[in-house]
Amino acid sequence: MDSTDFKILKILQHKARIPNVEIARKIKMAPSAVLERIKKLEVCGIIEGYEVRLNPEQFKKSLVAFIQIQLKEISAIKSTGEKLAEIDEIQEIHYLAGEDCLMVKLRTADIAELQRVLSTKIISMEKVKSVKTLISLSTLKETAKIPID
Repeated sequence: MDSTDFKILKILQHKARIPNVEIARKIKMAPSAVLERIKKLEVCGIIEGYEVRLNPEQFKKSLVAFIQIQLKEISAIKSTGEKLAEIDEIQEIHYLAGEDCLMVKLRTADIAELQRVLSTKIISMEKVKSVKTLISLSTLKETAKIPID
């Protein structure tokens, strides 16, 4: 990757649906060269995909909760993480150092739906020992962007 690739990535992170012609104009390159670079970045796995960010309130999914999940056996991290990944309400799953647990971020409509997901989909898992739930009162920043220097 060179400085031109970084410029392209910065532009795409800001606006993923920007036309190649506009990127080319901004970095003073031919549109075909920009398209070729983007395709190479995709093939190399630098660009993993493109997502649409939806307004959660429009879909009645404005409650955000973070759940710390302690497991009965540390060896079950991978298999439990894979099962958690199948739950639609879960947006992120992280294995935390120092706590030997999983942390998930999920979205639901309200407390009742959160309780249903917890009791029927998470706590009921065979390897789950305990959970600690933290409910977000508001979101001050949420992004998937990676700082590119």
